[in-house]
Amino acid sequence: MKTFYYKLFALLFIVTLTFSSCSSDDSTEPDGMENPDENGLTDYQKDVVTYFKEVALGFEFGNASRITRKWNTDMKIFVDGTPSTALRDELDRIIAEINALTTDGFMIEIVQDQNESNYFIFFGSGNDYASIYPDQSSFVVNNWGLFSVFWNGNNELNGGHMYVDIVRANEAAQKHLLREELTQSLGLARDSSRYQDSIFQAAWTTTNEYATIDTDLIRLLYHPEMEIGLDDTTVETLLIAILTAP
Repeated sequence: MKTFYYKLFALLFIVTLTFSSCSSDDSTEPDGMENPDENGLTDYQKDVVTYFKEVALGFEFGNASRITRKWNTDMKIFVDGTPSTALRDELDRIIAEINALTTDGFMIEIVQDQNESNYFIFFGSGNDYASIYPDQSSFVVNNWGLFSVFWNGNNELNGGHMYVDIVRANEAAQKHLLREELTQSLGLARDSSRYQDSIFQAAWTTTNEYATIDTDLIRLLYHPEMEIGLDDTTVETLLIAILTAP
């Protein structure tokens, strides 16, 4: 839960389950890479495993099981509302960064026909967003950004929507919310207070870049060997195998 701008979650039951929610190196690994443990992990890799389990299993609230979920089909985004040119450019930048990190075939693209989309981004006021999704009415009061994702019986994410409030939030906050909500919609849905510069930081920030550890979480969730439906124990075993593979 973020200070000032609360991130609320709702578990809805439609045809599929849904869930609502409302940095700064990019490529080099931090210090602490020496001294592998008995599993062959460096100190930094152990931090990555811990953070992955904290962020990628389940959601903040509701009864959704604490397991891995991700997209097995491409995310096709339809954009609505009145985004500025700067926001459209920022969306393109975020998509390019994510696409460069995924290696399991998953990609994000923007489509011009809403009927071809499986993810909806709205830039506007909270009230206007709630007029499209009435179940979000109580959440937009205190949230400048929200996301909802849907999944099927195999726990594969297959749809969703989000909004960025361009009325109450300034430009820096808008860009931050866009990056945060879209990234969490990948299946990295939980907040954490562990790293101040992380896009998943629970306290309010306006960071507009991924921390190194953020990029590693995206890489791992969308690694070809990463599976859906793994709990805390089974995902740790797989993460160690991925991180220590030659």
